[in-house]
Amino acid sequence: MEKYLYFGVLLFAISYPLAQSFEHRIRYATKWGQILPGMIITAAFFILWDIWFTAIGVWEFNPTYISGWYLLNLPVEEWLFFFVIPFACIFIYEVLIYFFPKDYFQKWAKPFVYVLVPFLIGLAFMHLDKMYTSVNFLIGAVVLLVHFLVFNDRYLGRFLFAYLVHLIPFFICNGILTGGVTEEPVVIYNNAENLGLRIWTVPIEDSIYSMTLLLINVSIFERIRSPKTIQVSRS
Repeated sequence: MEKYLYFGVLLFAISYPLAQSFEHRIRYATKWGQILPGMIITAAFFILWDIWFTAIGVWEFNPTYISGWYLLNLPVEEWLFFFVIPFACIFIYEVLIYFFPKDYFQKWAKPFVYVLVPFLIGLAFMHLDKMYTSVNFLIGAVVLLVHFLVFNDRYLGRFLFAYLVHLIPFFICNGILTGGVTEEPVVIYNNAENLGLRIWTVPIEDSIYSMTLLLINVSIFERIRSPKTIQVSRS
């Protein structure tokens, strides 16, 4: 059964959001059509990135813990990752909007952009010899800046709240995938291509990678469903 460990992590990540999709308050299932376009666009970008990084040896996948089904040299579990994780994360985003209708983090949105964008760009250029660090941080900075230029701080406060909350399941799932509970990791990182800094077993770069993945999905989702304002229904 260990060959289905990656599938198990994905099942864990999606099980509760999927089970609660028809709950009468959040009504997450009614939003699937608005979420899907962003998931497809984002997945296409990240899968191409993933294929590239796998080909050049930035990371690889441990055959012990995957099913053995591949598509374009990527495990099918990795393809599913880019749909399952955004699905679960946007569920968190929507739940927080419902239960916390006031945007408590909006005042931190602009400082977040003003500090993090130059910080990531600076680190990216300081570590051009480390592919995961430099590419990941640069893409993260660009995505955050583009979101801010398009939406200003309209959604960033709510995104920040969801991002911080998502770090709990993020470290659980990524911790399992990076060797937190097994003798060898499911996803094997080439430490020559990252900073070598880890939280538990998770490379620090993964936190920015996850931020970018979630932010692109949220940006497209909000553009589709509410180009001007968030409509919060408590009926």
